[in-house]
Amino acid sequence: MTRQTSQSSRVRSLKPRSAGGALGGIIGAIAMSVIAGVLVTAAVTPVVAFSGITAKSAINIFESLPNHLNPGKLAEPSTIYATGSDTTVYKLAEFYDQNREMVEWDSISQFVKDAAVAEEDPRFYTHGGVDVLASGRAVLQNATGQNLSGASTITMQYVRNVLIQDAYAISDEKKQQQAYKEAMDQSMERKLQEMRYAISIEKKYPKDEILLGYLNIALFGRQIYGIESAAQYYYSKSAKDLSLAESASLVAIVNNPSIYQLDVPENIPANQERRNKILDSMLKTGKITKAQHEEAINTPVEPKITVREQGCYLAEKNFGLGNFCDYVQLYIKNDPSFGETPEQRQFNFARGGYQIYTTIDLDMQAAGLGAMRATVPALMDGINVGGATSSVEVGTGRVLAMVQNRPFNNAKDFLDSNPEYTNINYNTDFEYGGSSGFQIGSTFKPVTLAEWIRSGRSVRDVVNVNSRPNVPYQSFRASCMPDGVYSYGTFGFTNDNERTRGNQPVLTAISQSINGGLVSMQQRMDLCDTFQTAKNLGFKRASDQPTWTQADADLGNVSQDSVGKIKNPTISGDPRDLSMVPSNVYGGVDEIAPLTVASAYAAFAGNGTVCTPVPIDQILGPDNEPVPFTKSKCSEGIAPEVAAGVAYALEYTVNNGLARHARSAIGVAHLAKTGTTDDVKDNWTAGASTRVATATWVGNAGPVQLADGSWGRVSTQPFGNLMFADQTIWPAIMNVADAKYGGTAFPQPSAASVQQTMVTVPDLKGKSFEEASSMLSQLGFNVADGGEVDSSVARGQVASTDPAAGSSVGLGSGVTIYRSNGEATKVPDGLVGSTGNDAKAKLNGAGFSSIDFTCEGGGREDPRRNKVTAVSPESGSEARTSSTVTLTLACGRGG
Repeated sequence: MTRQTSQSSRVRSLKPRSAGGALGGIIGAIAMSVIAGVLVTAAVTPVVAFSGITAKSAINIFESLPNHLNPGKLAEPSTIYATGSDTTVYKLAEFYDQNREMVEWDSISQFVKDAAVAEEDPRFYTHGGVDVLASGRAVLQNATGQNLSGASTITMQYVRNVLIQDAYAISDEKKQQQAYKEAMDQSMERKLQEMRYAISIEKKYPKDEILLGYLNIALFGRQIYGIESAAQYYYSKSAKDLSLAESASLVAIVNNPSIYQLDVPENIPANQERRNKILDSMLKTGKITKAQHEEAINTPVEPKITVREQGCYLAEKNFGLGNFCDYVQLYIKNDPSFGETPEQRQFNFARGGYQIYTTIDLDMQAAGLGAMRATVPALMDGINVGGATSSVEVGTGRVLAMVQNRPFNNAKDFLDSNPEYTNINYNTDFEYGGSSGFQIGSTFKPVTLAEWIRSGRSVRDVVNVNSRPNVPYQSFRASCMPDGVYSYGTFGFTNDNERTRGNQPVLTAISQSINGGLVSMQQRMDLCDTFQTAKNLGFKRASDQPTWTQADADLGNVSQDSVGKIKNPTISGDPRDLSMVPSNVYGGVDEIAPLTVASAYAAFAGNGTVCTPVPIDQILGPDNEPVPFTKSKCSEGIAPEVAAGVAYALEYTVNNGLARHARSAIGVAHLAKTGTTDDVKDNWTAGASTRVATATWVGNAGPVQLADGSWGRVSTQPFGNLMFADQTIWPAIMNVADAKYGGTAFPQPSAASVQQTMVTVPDLKGKSFEEASSMLSQLGFNVADGGEVDSSVARGQVASTDPAAGSSVGLGSGVTIYRSNGEATKVPDGLVGSTGNDAKAKLNGAGFSSIDFTCEGGGREDPRRNKVTAVSPESGSEARTSSTVTLTLACGRGG
C-alpha cells in the first residue's frame, strides 16, 4: 500500500535570469553577441570552403533562423489518489507514456551534475551556448557528408531534447513522426538552428537552470526520462542520494541508452567502460579527487532495478478499486475538457502529469468489498454470477463506493489465465466500463409512484392490486403516441404475492411490491408522463443499443423475427431512453447501471435533486494549479414535495414492507425498495439516507450454455443464498455510511400526498352499465358488477350503487353497480297517515295485490278507521308487484 502525505516540488520549465543579475545579464548578452559572431565565422566558414557558399551568405542564413524556443511542459505520469478517513492520501495508480519525475536543483547529487558537465560539455560554464572550438573541429571533420555530428553542448542537447519532446506532444501520429524526424535531422541547417536556439536560451536562463532542464529531460532508456526516475528505476534511490559511481553510471546511459542501459545484463561491461571514462573526465577537470576516482573505478556496476508499475491493477491489488480506477480514466477520456477526441484525451492523460484526487470513501469501499466477496464469489458453476454496488453522496453526485464481485484487470493475457478477473465494470454505463447494465425489476416502481404523486394523488388512495390475464393496451393513455394510447391488444401479468388481493392503498402496493397496484395506478395516468419523470430522474439504459440483437433472441427476450428491429418506443427516440411499455412501470424491463439507480434514489432522499455521478474531487496539473474537468451537474428531477411523498412511502417499505433488511443499525432514517426480475435472474436493493444513496445488484451477469446447448440467463434461485446476497451487502455498506455521514429525518410529505383523496359517488341511476362504469373509473373508483336487482328502472340500466349516490368515499375505493331487472314498482308515497283502506286502494292502483294489515296498540283492527303508521317495503322503495306489502295500523283507543 502506497502512502503519499505531501507533494514534492516540481520544475516545470527553465527559470529566467533573476532581476538581481541585471548587470551580469547585460554584459552576458553583449558577450553572447560577440561570441555568436565569432561562432558563425568559426563554425560556418569551414563549411563554405567545401560548399561554395560565401561566408556572408552563410552568416545571413544563420542570422535569419528563428531564435526563440519555449522549453514547454514535459510529459509526466498522471496519478490517481484516494483520501483516507485520517486525511492520509493514498496512491491508487499511475499512468505514463514517459516515466519522469521532475526535481529541483538541490534534489540531484552534485556528482551527477559534475559528471554530465565533465563528459558532455567541459566548457559548459564558459561558453555562450555553443562551444566554438568543438563546433569548428566537428564541422571540419564532417562537412563533406553534411552530417554535423558531435560538438553538441549541453545547451544544444537540451534544445534537441525539447524539439523531440515537442514532437512527442503532438497527438496526431503522422504529424508527430514528421516533427520527430525534423528534430533528429543532422543536416548543417538543422545544426545551425540548434546553435541559434542554444544561444537564445543562454541569454535568457542561468547555467544551472539549463543543466537542471537537461537532467530532467534526458532519456535514460525505455520510457525512463529524467535523472530522478532513472535513479529510482536503476538504483532504487533518489537522485540526491546517488554515489559517485552510480552517478557516472547513469550519465553514461544518456549517450546511447540501448547500449548502456543497466536493466540489460549484457550492457553492464559497456556501461562500466563508459562510466570509467566519465570518471576519468571528472578527475581531469578537477571535479573529484584521485581517491574518489580510484574508489569509484573499483566499484562494480550493480543496479537494483525497481520497476515503476502503472495501471489499474495496482488499485485492485491494494484497495479492490480496479474498476473504479478504470472508471476515473474513462471519465477523463469521455470529458471534452481534455481534448476533442477520445484519442486526444487519452494522450493528454498519459502525459499530463495530472494529480487526480478522487471521491472514493475507502471505509465504505472496504465494507462493501468485504460483504460482496463474502457472499458473491467471482465464479460459480452453472451461472455467470455477478454483483455490483454503487454509492453516491446525496446532493453532490460524488461516487463514494464502487464494488463488484469479480476483481478487475484489463490485460488480455492476464485475463486469459485468470478467469475470475474481468475487464468489465458492472457498475457503470457502457462507455464508462463496458457493461450493458441489468434489468432493475421492481426497483423502478418508485418512478411510477413519483408520477402518481406529481399528478396530485395520494399514497393512501386505493387501487386494485389483483393479477390480470388480459389488460387492454388501449387502457394506457400515451399522449406522445400517434393515437393517444400505447397500443392495441392485451397483455397479462401476475403478482409474486397473491395473498394481498382486491382494493388496497398505494402504500401497500409499493411496500409489498404488488404489480397489479402499479398497473392500476398507471391506467389513471399518462404513460408518456411517467417515462418523462424517469428521464428527469436520470434513468437511462446503460448502453445505446437501439435494436434487438441475436443475443436478445437467444435469451428469449424476443422472437427471432425481432432481431435487428427497433426496440420498444421511447419518449424522444433517444436509444438511451427507457422502453415506454406498460410492463416497465412495475417490472423494469430495461438494463440500467447500478450507478444510475443510486443517483436516482439520491433524488428521492434529497428533495428531488438529481446529480450526475462524478468520481473526481480535484485535478491538479504539474504546476499544482487546478485543471478544469466536467463536474457533477445537479437539476430538479422531481419537485421537493413529490420527493417527500416518495420518501415517505419508501421509508414505510423499510419499516413495514419488503425492505426491512435496509433498516439502519444506528437508527438513521432509510428509504429503500427491492427489485427482482422474472425467474429471479436479477436481485436489487436500492435506497438512501439523506446523505448517501446506494444501489446493490446481484444476479446473472450474462448467458451461460445450458445442458441442451442453448444459451440463456439462468435463475439465481438454485444457487444457495445468492438471490438474497443484496440484502447483506447493502446494509454492510450503508451502516458504515451512517456512522460516518449520519443522516436526518426525511422531509415531511404534503398532506395531499399522504391523506386519502375523498370523492363523491355520483347518481348513476338510469344510466347504462358501460356509461356508469366509465364515469366511475374516470373518477378513480374500482368498479364491480353487482348483478341484477329488482328495480323499476328500465331493464339493464343502473338501479343503484354501493356506496350509494352522494356518499363520500376514498379515491380508488370499490363501487358496486347494480343493474335493474325491470320487474319492480315503486311503493307509493303518502301511505303513512291515511286510513288502512285508503292506503290499500293506492297500493292496488300501483299494481300491488297482496296487502297485509298488522295492528299496534292492542285495539281492534279497523282499516276503515285505523290510520297507517308504517309501510314495509317503505314508501319510495321498489319491489315486485307480486310481493306482499305490510301496512301497520294504529289500533289502540282513539286510533
